[in-house]
Amino acid sequence: MTLSLDYAALSDVGRVRRNNEDSAYAGPHLLLLADGMGGAAAGEVASAAAVQVIRRLDTATIGGEDMIEALAGAVHRANERLSELVEEDPEREGMGSTVTALMFDGQQLGLAHLGDSRAYRMRDGLLYQLSHDHTFVQSLVDEGRISQEEAFTHPHRNLILRVLDGRPDSDPDLQILDVQAGDRLMLCSDGLPDYVAAEVIAASMADGTPDSVVVELITHALEAGSNDNITCVVADVVETEPASGSTPQLVGAAAELAQGGTGRGEATTLVPGGSNSGGGGRGAPLDPEELRYAPRPPKRFPWVRRILAVLVILGLIVGAGWYGYRWTQDQYYVGTDGDFVAIFQGVDADIPGVTLTKVYEKQQQLQVDKLPTYNRQQVESNIEADDLAGARAIVSELQRTAEECAKKLAPPTPKPSVTPTKPVVSKPPATTAPTTTPSGTASTPGGTANPDDCDGVK
Repeated sequence: MTLSLDYAALSDVGRVRRNNEDSAYAGPHLLLLADGMGGAAAGEVASAAAVQVIRRLDTATIGGEDMIEALAGAVHRANERLSELVEEDPEREGMGSTVTALMFDGQQLGLAHLGDSRAYRMRDGLLYQLSHDHTFVQSLVDEGRISQEEAFTHPHRNLILRVLDGRPDSDPDLQILDVQAGDRLMLCSDGLPDYVAAEVIAASMADGTPDSVVVELITHALEAGSNDNITCVVADVVETEPASGSTPQLVGAAAELAQGGTGRGEATTLVPGGSNSGGGGRGAPLDPEELRYAPRPPKRFPWVRRILAVLVILGLIVGAGWYGYRWTQDQYYVGTDGDFVAIFQGVDADIPGVTLTKVYEKQQQLQVDKLPTYNRQQVESNIEADDLAGARAIVSELQRTAEECAKKLAPPTPKPSVTPTKPVVSKPPATTAPTTTPSGTASTPGGTANPDDCDGVK
């Protein structure tokens, strides 16, 4: 069994706003809605550009799981298009658009969604929301901090967290949905569900043709006092060829811009009593649409900001490098400079092209080979010091060690021999042998040096 879509699309500027920033498209294989934002930053340009790029998917040659890949690619291309538009005119910095698309292959639906526009399906008299709002208020509902009823009247219900805005992190929600004959599908901008209760939407969706349903839904929004643009796309899944034919429909800002307009003209509406005059002059209060996303005010001269950002980063790198260098110059250690012990300032690090150490004091009276092997190895491997005073204390201790070893290893000084003299008496010599002091060397005051104490001293 081959299924098809019978569809209708309608957009109204509303009773308050002067320009329509919504764009929508309905075709045999694609239902698409984009709600632009940014106020003076050309939200109507953003939504129209998104629709013009993504509407190319309205073809019967893509089906099954390939729809997901196709939808993701189309959304990313639309995002790149918005980035190009900002590059062309920096005044557009800050503009963005929601995207909600349903791709139909005759058996399944592929959904791509980003922002707070909505996709619904009515089946067996029950209305289901297929999309998930990317809003601050919806995050509060998801966390259980407020109820769905409280979200309906929350003062920040229009603050969007994710949107198509030309930045690289604009990834949509993607999923495959089942479809069957008798299903009724609906896409709408937030100008409808923010003001019309779900029960009223469900009642309108329950009867009538797609053409009559879009008119009734927009009428409910206008009567509820909606101060936003209102756009609806309704499609019935049928087993026969759609009664309204298969001619694609383009509405809203995308239609106006395609006809050479500015996107800021009066509404073209089928709604009885619909607003074609729109209010709000120069003295009007701040448009809530200006604050929808983030909010992000338009940025002037983005290249200047980029240069400043690079300079700040370079400044941080240079500052960190200078701080690190200054830290190294507060470090001291004792090492060798040629044949002598020396105090060095800095750190002994091997960095190509950078010298972080220098001789601070060379100890001309302290040769390395006058130190015991253990101390000499310490000095040759560098002895770290807490500061300059600590380094000098280490040198003093090494000097003392060298002097002690020099004393211990010095040759002993010999004592003179004692020659016995002849006594001036005529007394015959004693019968005992005379006592004499043998000649020879006397021991040093400190005794013989211990070779283990001054091992290796030359």
